[in-house]
Amino acid sequence: MDFPIEFKYTKDHEWIKIDGNVATIGITEFAQSELGDIVYVDINAVGSTIEKDEVFGTVEAVKTVSDLFMPVAGTIAEINPALNDGPELVNSDPYGQGWMVKVTVTNQKDIDELLSAESYKDLVGA
Repeated sequence: MDFPIEFKYTKDHEWIKIDGNVATIGITEFAQSELGDIVYVDINAVGSTIEKDEVFGTVEAVKTVSDLFMPVAGTIAEINPALNDGPELVNSDPYGQGWMVKVTVTNQKDIDELLSAESYKDLVGA
């Protein structure tokens, strides 16, 4: 299982890649493997401002639906359009083409509270 060290992670199994004040967010390889085959991704609209730890959407797998939690306070700047026709990208490439949203971060201090790759690895017992 892959845990890219350049990303930060949450206890809720989201990953976040920071580039200045823009964060790209998705779910981890561990999360997608636990969910199984993903068939639909539903995310709040572009322009929505979401607080840290608030639900910003859901991921629907064959047998379950799981909430997506915002790792940092921010405004949704972009939703991955490829997920409309290819939600399975979250399964096949969770850290690449399966990203979910790009967010303009409004509170940089939220980033300091995220887990490192090593800490996340310990959390999931990998």
